Amino acid sequence: MKEFEAVLFDFDGVIVDSEIVHFECWQEILEPFEITLTWDYYTRNCIGVSDRAMIRTLISLREPPVDFDRVYALYPAKKERFRARMMESPRADESTIELLRQLSGYKKAVVTSSGRAEVEPILRQLGIADLFDAAVYGEDVAALKPSPEPYLKAAEKLGITRALVVEDSAAGRESGRAAGFEVIEIEQPSGVAERVRARLGI
Repeated sequence: MKEFEAVLFDFDGVIVDSEIVHFECWQEILEPFEITLTWDYYTRNCIGVSDRAMIRTLISLREPPVDFDRVYALYPAKKERFRARMMESPRADESTIELLRQLSGYKKAVVTSSGRAEVEPILRQLGIADLFDAAVYGEDVAALKPSPEPYLKAAEKLGITRALVVEDSAAGRESGRAAGFEVIEIEQPSGVAERVRARLGI
């Protein structure tokens, strides 16, 4: 019996190198509010958390804080800006795409806090959407990462109990472990294939 029945992948920062694009889009959205967002602050506080929670953190960077609703009203524009840039130039490591094609003996799922409208078109643009057996998007769960719900939902969809989770954020790693799964920590999307192959022995 295989140690793992499935490999569950986060999207941003794992399947695609998109965090820098998210960061740049947020910088542009926040500029009219005179909120300065640095890459260091973004990587430490904004990756893997819900966008509502992120906005609440960001508006507190200015004194006095900006009204939440004013910033949140621009969230759809941020999502569309991100989608357009990623569709124009998808950023995925070829080694990761090759890994996904070769993991035929394992069920595979995308588990992300981002919305379907942001993620699914990019997966299709990259030609890898059909390589996954299931997907869990932000709107599919009541509680986002670090809650275990997203990974438990993926396991339910796949009908499995033993999974290897591939994550880049603290919230994502906490989510996977709380769901009872082993988690591989990824620092750069370019390292996904090597880390997963090493753990699976393939």
